[in-house]
Amino acid sequence: MSQTHSDIPARLDRLPWSRWHWRVVIALGVAWVLDGLEVTLVGSIGGVLERPDTLGLNAAQIGWSGSLYIGGAVIGALVFGRLADRLGRKKLFLVTLAVYALATLATAFSPNFAFFALCRFATGLGIGGEYAAINSAIDELIPARVRGRVNLAINGSFWIGAALGAGLSLWLLDPRVLGPVLGWRVGFALGAMLAVAILLVRRDVPESPRWLIAHGRAEEAERIVRGIEAEVVAQHGALPSVIGHVTFGGRASPGWREVAQVLFRRYPQRSMVALALMISQAFFYNAIFFTYALVLTRFHGVPEGKVALYIFPFALGNVLGPLLLGPLFDRVGRRRMIALTYVLSGVGLALTGWAFMEGWLDARSQALCWSAVFFLASAAASSAYLTVSEVFPLEMRAIAISIFYAVGTGAGGFVAPVLFGALIETGSRGAVAVGYAIGAALVIVAGLLALRYAVNAERKPLEEVAPPLGSDTEERVGGG
Repeated sequence: MSQTHSDIPARLDRLPWSRWHWRVVIALGVAWVLDGLEVTLVGSIGGVLERPDTLGLNAAQIGWSGSLYIGGAVIGALVFGRLADRLGRKKLFLVTLAVYALATLATAFSPNFAFFALCRFATGLGIGGEYAAINSAIDELIPARVRGRVNLAINGSFWIGAALGAGLSLWLLDPRVLGPVLGWRVGFALGAMLAVAILLVRRDVPESPRWLIAHGRAEEAERIVRGIEAEVVAQHGALPSVIGHVTFGGRASPGWREVAQVLFRRYPQRSMVALALMISQAFFYNAIFFTYALVLTRFHGVPEGKVALYIFPFALGNVLGPLLLGPLFDRVGRRRMIALTYVLSGVGLALTGWAFMEGWLDARSQALCWSAVFFLASAAASSAYLTVSEVFPLEMRAIAISIFYAVGTGAGGFVAPVLFGALIETGSRGAVAVGYAIGAALVIVAGLLALRYAVNAERKPLEEVAPPLGSDTEERVGGG
């Protein structure tokens, strides 16, 4: 495939924010809401599934179902991420949502542990694939000047789903509504219905014009962009002049060897920062979220039926952080804001762990401290996903996201729950505080690495941050 010169990236970046952009953000961004809904719903009904009149699971089986969900997400990210680079963003963000919807609906009809665990694995496959396909599409469709704030806000919407899952479980499990025996099944069915509704909306989101050009389908890309421009002009009037062309190198689907070469030879510093950001935030989040209910019930005496209430202030801090701090990632810059949010969230967790160890906190003040810490940490974690989605070339963007997501989720998702479960079993506040200190140290180190080595990608076109593979520009760009 020969090189192609196009002004389409510049035309997409010059567009004023419009109703069309809102539709894209809502249709694609719901992936994080669904993930938050899933994780919190399962966490909230864990005790219910142990009842003999539901599935009669034991604690080990509930733990295994959680691990299988994470394992499915890791495999789904790698498989569907690879396909998103080869077959297109749109095909995959439709397929992955369909997988999620079917698996979640099937979960509602689980007769036993084996079927339930299989459904959790399949649900994870869909969610993991969503992360790769959606982050790629959003970055390639959203104007460069607001890419940071939009990406952070979407990633932070996980906690809207978390609050929805907590509220849904409280309502459905109430004996005056449906009760435990039927309520948990209806919760999963409602999640599937939401996914089907979003699937219908997603059909109108176009394929990424950038991906189309890279795959030699310039006429189709031109037709899509003209349609977008016509809709935006109808809302806002004449558009600014187009400045700049991009050369696409014609190497649409790099093999695994070339992917590895780009990640670890051409851009070793970017890969190091991405790994540090993803692993540390995954450990940080899983450490707290996994232990949230256990700390409240074992150390603060909160009844199990009331734990979900404490999710709401926690979720509020997590949603507000990316929304309020997100614009600063475009104005102040990526490198400084990533470092600031990572380091401050680490310091905040360390101080909270110290106060917990000394016995200065009750259930309410513990929840408020966590909410304040995660106001910062949510923006930090969202910036990790933003980083891995914008600093590598178009032709391998989805698989790059998948690799770092898989490593981060695999490491943090498996290690943190095991470690903190063991620490909590000791019954020692000091032991738990040591675990918090480890999480704090990891994010502080990651933040300092970002301050030194992260890319100043704010307000820059994606092709300037990471030139397409095989282009003249790319050949002149060194590692970093």
